[in-house]
Amino acid sequence: MHLATPRYLVPFHPKRLPHRFVDVLIVGGGLAGLRAAIEIDPALDVLVVTKDDLHQSSSAYAQGGIAGVLDPSDRFEDHIADTLEAGRNLCNRDIVEMVVRDGPQRIRELIEWGARFDQTGDQLDLGREGGHSRHRVVHANGDATGREIMRTVINWTDKLPHVELWENAFTIDLLTHREKCRGGLVWQSGRGMTLVWAKQTILCTGGVGQIYRETSNPEVATGDGHAIAYRAGAELADMEFMQFHPTMLYIAGSSRTLITEAVRGEAAYLVDNTGRRFMGDFDERMELAPRDVVSQAITTQMEKTRHPCVYLDLTHLDGEHIKSRFPGIDKTCAKFGLDVARDPIPVRPGAHYFIGGVTVDAEGRTSLENLWAAGEVTASGLHGANRLASNSLLEGMVFGAHAGAGASQAAAAMSDELKILPVENETIERASLTDDGGEPLNLDDIRNSLKSLMWRNVGVERVRERLEEAADNLDLWCRYVLPRQFDDIPGWELQNMLLVARLMVAGALAREETRGVHQRTDFPDTDDGAWRRHLAFRRGEPV
Repeated sequence: MHLATPRYLVPFHPKRLPHRFVDVLIVGGGLAGLRAAIEIDPALDVLVVTKDDLHQSSSAYAQGGIAGVLDPSDRFEDHIADTLEAGRNLCNRDIVEMVVRDGPQRIRELIEWGARFDQTGDQLDLGREGGHSRHRVVHANGDATGREIMRTVINWTDKLPHVELWENAFTIDLLTHREKCRGGLVWQSGRGMTLVWAKQTILCTGGVGQIYRETSNPEVATGDGHAIAYRAGAELADMEFMQFHPTMLYIAGSSRTLITEAVRGEAAYLVDNTGRRFMGDFDERMELAPRDVVSQAITTQMEKTRHPCVYLDLTHLDGEHIKSRFPGIDKTCAKFGLDVARDPIPVRPGAHYFIGGVTVDAEGRTSLENLWAAGEVTASGLHGANRLASNSLLEGMVFGAHAGAGASQAAAAMSDELKILPVENETIERASLTDDGGEPLNLDDIRNSLKSLMWRNVGVERVRERLEEAADNLDLWCRYVLPRQFDDIPGWELQNMLLVARLMVAGALAREETRGVHQRTDFPDTDDGAWRRHLAFRRGEPV
């Protein structure tokens, strides 16, 4: 079927809206977006538009760390091999080599800009996580690496007079003219809509975890960047690959909190409700197997025991060391009466990192002219079918720098004149919010139903019947939600979530094999002959 999504979510007339002209527009204020801003020539005007405040990006929530070859005994070849192994034969090797070899320079930049990473003496304290053959993960404040990195890049960006920031600003859509990106349509509370015209635009909007009921992602992760890129005509790929983090704190009634993989790197055990350590049944690497293996093992063990979770057991480790190494986790568990040194921690998988997204090349260039992208919104080829732990912050730094440099050079080479251009707008009358018998839609109900459906039918384990059920439900919701005209963020977010979810289901149905994070129980084997390829989606093509 074809997704009947309008080109723009709202009708608008350029003569009736305020205009802003910049050289480079960056949509998203996480690590990738700010790293891109830092790279842009100071002679150019840069506007960074972020949906919430800067501290609400997924980057700030990253616990584990950033991976890089910094130990003299480590080798680029080993990090490359670990990344390729985790990616299940679907990584772009050239991209992997570029990112891994670029990594140490990007980490040293952070240190030069003031990042305070954990050290032992005068040496960086390097951790180890699942899938890594060496200790190479740089971390800060034990389990608050993302927060420290974001503090660093925010402070550094604040020093740049050519970079302006709009917080609490929602980008409704990208503006296009003659199949080129020309900027974005941005909404702000109290200001309404503004047409932001840009010579070059960089998309750094993060992930889609809020599409699932169980997720580590912040509230802002609703797939907006994926959706606006798709509506603008950019190619998306790998939409079937959602990585589920194996260990989310599972306390009934509480929000799900990530328990970093570094806890297993410190030799924690995974046990079931009988106290049995079970990972040996699934992989010789035990708890340090890659995330896809551990998530699938936990799911299988929960089904075997008919128990809603498994447990992380740290009781055999030095309690004081664990509490000092993971102060954030210790504090969170204590809120629920759990002592990490004495009590098993209840955990289960949750949606964590979206591998699919906007197709980009090594420089961050998308298929839509004048549009670049970096970070979790992209399908860069780095992760293949399963992301190696702590490679995401690394990707954001490397591709943020590359996209910033590319957009900067392209903008500088363009004419100084920016002008108001016609845009491809809707010419048909669209339904209003209350056309259904005068009653508005219950957006919360649809959103909650969507999240439950995706968790139930498009989760860690997948099978055709449930995927088809998900597709049928999503098709129904899309038919009556996507054509409607909303006037606030909850409505636009829901439309974006439905669109992205439908593309995810299309990819999951099409890929009839098991590979990495995509586990089809009706096709349990990996089929390189038929499926060692990427599935791409463009607006106007059937899904």
